[in-house]
Amino acid sequence: MQVATISQIEKLVGQNNWRNISRLTKFAEGNIEAAARSILACEKPHIAIVTGFFIRFAEPPSPETDGLNGTAHLATAFSKAGYDVTVVTDVPCAKAMWATLTAAPMPIKLEVVDVNRDSVIELRTRLANQSNPPTHFIAIERASPSSDGKPHREHGSDMSGETAPLDLLFHDPNWDRPWATIGIGDGGNEIGMGSLPQGIVESDIPNGELIASHTPADFLLVAGVSNWGAYGLLASIALLEPSLQSVLLENFTGEMEKKFLEAAVELGQAVDDSRLDRPGKPQMTIDRLPVEDHMKIIDDIRALVGA
Repeated sequence: MQVATISQIEKLVGQNNWRNISRLTKFAEGNIEAAARSILACEKPHIAIVTGFFIRFAEPPSPETDGLNGTAHLATAFSKAGYDVTVVTDVPCAKAMWATLTAAPMPIKLEVVDVNRDSVIELRTRLANQSNPPTHFIAIERASPSSDGKPHREHGSDMSGETAPLDLLFHDPNWDRPWATIGIGDGGNEIGMGSLPQGIVESDIPNGELIASHTPADFLLVAGVSNWGAYGLLASIALLEPSLQSVLLENFTGEMEKKFLEAAVELGQAVDDSRLDRPGKPQMTIDRLPVEDHMKIIDDIRALVGA
């Protein structure tokens, strides 16, 4: 029964938005449950969450709204459950991420790196060597290097000048990674999407040959909106561990979704709907959908869980 319900959740969060991700979601089937079980298998989970997708040509230049709410919901729920939680982003995205977390009901640890390799390596070394190192790293809507070694927006523009190489926390051939990794994305250019056969992104996603991620993850979650993948993961953990369900889902509500987004937009100046012909701007939408649509997704997920 649990597996069937998790499959329903996976289908709900994996529905197409404005791009066709059907083959991407097909490849990733079962990973939401597998990722949830991996977290629950830890005696003392320490979850590090990476996000921040900066848009240089927005008005003002700022990260997009997708990823921020998903991070805030996971950080809140895991903290309530007694897990150690660390949120990680880079300097260009720090204001919006900090602003979103101000709406959380408890303090959330936020680590900020500069936009260079050395800063990421320093953080990676420090986290790995601390007394309670992360057991899992989760990336939500975080750009990944592609075949040319640079991260790209969906239309192909180079983001390397404003994007720290946080992918090095997930994959580096010259480093033995001490934690499990979960990548959540919706467009093929995010951390984790390197687990897909490259031809799927190249064939199904506009500009896929250029933007396709080369960073894999142990568990790839594909969603219609990246935040939704985080919500599916949270709900799956709640289903698999009923003793944590009320705690995990206490703040996972439509009302909280709106509060997080208001903080991101009004205080953090997070933007949305940035296209080639129109700069993004601060507004109460995520991935072009009004906040009410995202509140409904949460309501639908809660209904499936029975909350």
